[in-house]
Amino acid sequence: MSIESVKEFIACHAPDIEVIETEGITATVEQAAIVHNVEPNQIAKTLSLKVKNTVVLVVCAGEARLDNLKVKQALGGKARMLRADEVVELTGHPIGGVCPFGLPTDLPVYCDISLKLYQEVVPAAGSVNSALRISPQRMVELTQATWIDVCQ
Repeated sequence: MSIESVKEFIACHAPDIEVIETEGITATVEQAAIVHNVEPNQIAKTLSLKVKNTVVLVVCAGEARLDNLKVKQALGGKARMLRADEVVELTGHPIGGVCPFGLPTDLPVYCDISLKLYQEVVPAAGSVNSALRISPQRMVELTQATWIDVCQ
């Protein structure tokens, strides 16, 4: 189970962080913001992209939108969103629960600078009703992500 891989990752690398499971679905930015009582941009959404032949994850503020020109300049090519079946296969997480934690294989992770506006963000935690609270910088450190500017 996807949430289990996230719980194992967090227990091993950041045992002070709690994986939060909710009764309500938090698969969209709007749903998650309401359930976790935060601004929509504090929801750290993880986008699964393919650039040329490389799959990457880009974590950005909830309402941020990718800027195609910035993506092409930063990542070296045009990005396409993965299909739902590709997302599950490559991340182990379902759409609405994708996060940069507990991945079955190493994927390059990038965090957009839109997250730097917040002391705490709320990424999903491997299911459509789980999340965790974390500082953007700590998320970068735990996932060995690179800061990037790819959103409008």
